[in-house]
Amino acid sequence: MSDQHDSYLSEWESRQEIAESMIPIIGKMYRSSGVVLKIYGRTLINASPVNLLKFHRYVRQFEKVELDIQDSYKILIALEKMKLGPVRIDLGLLAVQYNNDTRNLSIEDFLADKLAGSIREVQEQSKSEPTDVVLYGFGRIGRLLARLLIERIGSGNKMRLRAIVVRKGSDNDIQKRASLLRRDSVHGSFKGTIKVNEEDNTILANGNLIQIIYASHPKEIDYTKYGINNALVVDNTGIRRDEAELSEHFLSKGAAKALLTAPGKNVKNIVFGVNTDDIKPEDKVISAASCTTNAITPTLKAINDEFGIIKGHVETVHSYTNDQNLIDNYHKGERRGRAAALNMVITETGAAKAVSKALPELEGKLTGNAIRVPTPNVSMAILNLSLEKKTDKRSLNSFLRETALHSSMREQIDFTTSTEIVSTDLVGARKACTIDSKATIASGDSCVLYLWYDNEFGYSCQVIRVMQKMAGLDFPSLPTKD
Repeated sequence: MSDQHDSYLSEWESRQEIAESMIPIIGKMYRSSGVVLKIYGRTLINASPVNLLKFHRYVRQFEKVELDIQDSYKILIALEKMKLGPVRIDLGLLAVQYNNDTRNLSIEDFLADKLAGSIREVQEQSKSEPTDVVLYGFGRIGRLLARLLIERIGSGNKMRLRAIVVRKGSDNDIQKRASLLRRDSVHGSFKGTIKVNEEDNTILANGNLIQIIYASHPKEIDYTKYGINNALVVDNTGIRRDEAELSEHFLSKGAAKALLTAPGKNVKNIVFGVNTDDIKPEDKVISAASCTTNAITPTLKAINDEFGIIKGHVETVHSYTNDQNLIDNYHKGERRGRAAALNMVITETGAAKAVSKALPELEGKLTGNAIRVPTPNVSMAILNLSLEKKTDKRSLNSFLRETALHSSMREQIDFTTSTEIVSTDLVGARKACTIDSKATIASGDSCVLYLWYDNEFGYSCQVIRVMQKMAGLDFPSLPTKD
């Protein structure tokens, strides 16, 4: 028994040593070239060595294939030697495809053959000038977007957070804003250093200089005097919802495009991964839809494409939000005046109807409702669907697992077989949703699916993807499935 224990320990230490040597390479490729590395859809950016090892075990669990960390390490070393530009590369898929390749190629030749066309494309894209980004509003989503943008600092970064626009709340406003960026009760502390210059109204975060601009209306702002030009303004306030209102941002000198982080009226509502191609270079105003719409639409598209959806109902079990009251008080919305942390609150949701803005073929087929519950983050959507084709739980889960691993929506859809997963396990999840396969119900032509989603961070990751597309950064995800 002691020999067996020593053997397991030695194997673990060896694998951990390899993981530790991979971490700085992953970070350097990300910062210098904008390369986002993954293991079967799970990002390795800022991952710890232990998490890196867990991601390899994840592949073993779902694909019944043991992904040896030595294989992904060899792929990583070979990729490091290539002149890469901004691109998303899945080490897990590459390692499995290389091991299944029967041509007896070297890793270098295999990668050259596998990635050649796409690599040339991203190398050209890497020569483009970075896009200046302004966050208009600095609430829950604004601060998470700031964290996501700051973690991309480096020469390979093609979007730079240059300014944050807020209304001044007090004499020590900037210190309070910096403190909220530094510490978060849900998502933990900021990874890095933050310095405040009250004289210049700037925040220096991990070497990124961010101008804090105090204004109550876009017309008061001249971004160019801060060296900001052709900026993408991300409106997190939710105050302006239609094209005319959002176009007020162009009254600010130096603003070029505007993105709304809420459902929009009379503007394109984009769910990245579903109707991404609707974003055109000439579009100046776009909405990134809502967190729930982003969570449910990718899975609904996959199900509709494969089985056909006749009709369905979406019930969201949603964490409370800032528009609810902490204790009972007047609220213009029905029931939302009751204490958020003490009650389950039935309320309306427009997510079901909003799906058709990104997926027109489902227009009129979905109804929806919502229950706000006493948790601060992570929500669940329950999809009750009537299908054109019959299926069963095993077949449906097999299809959804394949979609999560190999489809064009693998950045949006995750999949778990855990029997113990609960909402806090999904805090910080970067995908739009995670399908809880153990809860799936399927019989004949009907099914019920349970989708977890981090309604703050997962949604913010979707917003970042829309921002990249609006900035002309169309990063390919490699490799494509054989």
